[in-house]
Amino acid sequence: MAISITEVRPGTTVEIDGKIYKCLEYNHIKWAQQARVKTKFKDLRSGAIIERTFNVDDKVERARIEYQPMQFLYSDTEGFHFMNQATFEQITVPEGKIGDQSKYLKEGFVCNVSFYGEEVLDIDLPATVELKVVETSPGFKGDTVSGGKPATLETGAVVQVPFFINVGEVLKVDTSEGKYLGRV
Repeated sequence: MAISITEVRPGTTVEIDGKIYKCLEYNHIKWAQQARVKTKFKDLRSGAIIERTFNVDDKVERARIEYQPMQFLYSDTEGFHFMNQATFEQITVPEGKIGDQSKYLKEGFVCNVSFYGEEVLDIDLPATVELKVVETSPGFKGDTVSGGKPATLETGAVVQVPFFINVGEVLKVDTSEGKYLGRV
């Protein structure tokens, strides 16, 4: 189904020249009496980011993406294994499709997996995850919130945390930026 480029917003998936893209940024710009739309898209197959400018009367094809909540089971040399909680069907997602998000995946986490037909395109992690600190330098009396130190989490992710955080504490972490948000 073709839609006007003015209907595209961040998060919208479209098909352009046979490729599936997810809109990351959308800006409506007026240049010398002519309106244009400047966009930034992520190719969901290759991960490449492209910028493209359209006239406001241009149309694009909406991509029919299906999202299914799936539970992360484990990872091995084949990839990352997920299970559909309704049908118990299991799929394996290659490491290339997961990328840096793998450092926030913990067994049992539920993620939205996006499909284009039978093809897995991407996974969407929750905005925040709760992970345990397994390694960090010890805190000392008088340490303040300002400053910070690196802490290794149970999934292998390393985040900057305040000095008072110790091994064994559970932290809330922003998955999009990899930042410490607080203790749980």
